[in-house]
Amino acid sequence: MHSTDTIHLLRTARTLYTQKELASILDVDVRTIRRWEVLENDPPTYLSDVIRQRVLPLVEKSRIDKKSFKFIDLFAGIGGVRLGFEAFGGQCVFTSEWNKFSQQTYLANFPETTNHTFAGDITLVDEGDVPDHDVLLAGFPCQPFSIAGVSKKNALGKPHGFECTTQGTLFFDVARIISKKRPKAFLLENVKNLLSHDKGNTFKVILQTLVDELGYEVHYKVIDGQHFVPQHRERVLIVGFDGKTNFSWDDLNLPDKGSVVLSTILHPQDGTELAEEPYTHGDLANVNSKYTLTPNLWKYLQEYAEKHRKAGNGFGFGLVDGNSVTRTLSARYYKDGSEILVSQGENKRPRRLTPRECARLMGFPDCYIIPVSDTQAYRQFGNSVVMPVMKEVARIMHPHLQRLSVEEKQQHQIPLII
Repeated sequence: MHSTDTIHLLRTARTLYTQKELASILDVDVRTIRRWEVLENDPPTYLSDVIRQRVLPLVEKSRIDKKSFKFIDLFAGIGGVRLGFEAFGGQCVFTSEWNKFSQQTYLANFPETTNHTFAGDITLVDEGDVPDHDVLLAGFPCQPFSIAGVSKKNALGKPHGFECTTQGTLFFDVARIISKKRPKAFLLENVKNLLSHDKGNTFKVILQTLVDELGYEVHYKVIDGQHFVPQHRERVLIVGFDGKTNFSWDDLNLPDKGSVVLSTILHPQDGTELAEEPYTHGDLANVNSKYTLTPNLWKYLQEYAEKHRKAGNGFGFGLVDGNSVTRTLSARYYKDGSEILVSQGENKRPRRLTPRECARLMGFPDCYIIPVSDTQAYRQFGNSVVMPVMKEVARIMHPHLQRLSVEEKQQHQIPLII
């Protein structure tokens, strides 16, 4: 039986050290670390204490032993946002994710979730039943909004606000929980096109709701995951605080785009990596041939690209090699893999990324468990977030969250009567 505490600590250690570095610290073989990570072998019972005492820096130890803030994970997917906030001492106290396959992956990687409520459909959850929390995290889907009729409702003296303008959208469920629970902060994530959707009206309603209706200080920015991983992936991040702060996006530490290339996440196929069935096999951990495109599919994609090239369009497959930065990984990648095809050399058919490579492309550590089929894994990673981006945003939010917590405690202190 795997120890939840040990696996959690091992996952935390792997966000700080490579397999080779961790193996050296623990005086074990790299393959042993790998086997522990994929749960092939049970870690020894003493490993928890060893990691706490010898591996994790003191600040990381304090973050694990004493959680500094509580958060809820809405539209949780497979937990990419959660990983980023756990790295800075966050404790998840409520999770919501409707997809049963995503739930399977989430629970495999966060077994401690069984200690709190794991809701399916958030629309069926009463906001009063959501536990108190400091931070609300939500990668809510983009749905149509309407601002039409608000002025008419005003004229008729009828109530309006976010309940009127966002009812019927999943953002409404985020708003009603914020309104009821008043977290100190929130982080919302969405596709870049949210800014221009419906000629900007959708985003206008969101800002009006968060700022004017709910009274939060709001900051938003489009960030490209390419700063951290070899993938062009732009997402808009919306940060809010229940109080005045000096939060600034200028505090982000963003590595230069292109500084990380695809070779860093591809299977090396030279024996330096332990084979992980069904993705790789053999002593050299070669990529399974099932990921190589069939002759018919490769012929079709080439003809399709050529047809659009002649028509002056830019549609077609994306062929990459180890020096490349890829296009955005999509949830439809399982269909033909056309947006990211890995070259296997001249006159050879290219291949898809394996699910493990997709996980790496999104910044997930190798200890992250993939318990589902390839089709579901491709969908899940294509719908997920670039985890290092979430971790960096959590880093710059954390001091402001701490200050708001201190101010709240000071406000509730009873003055001494002298």
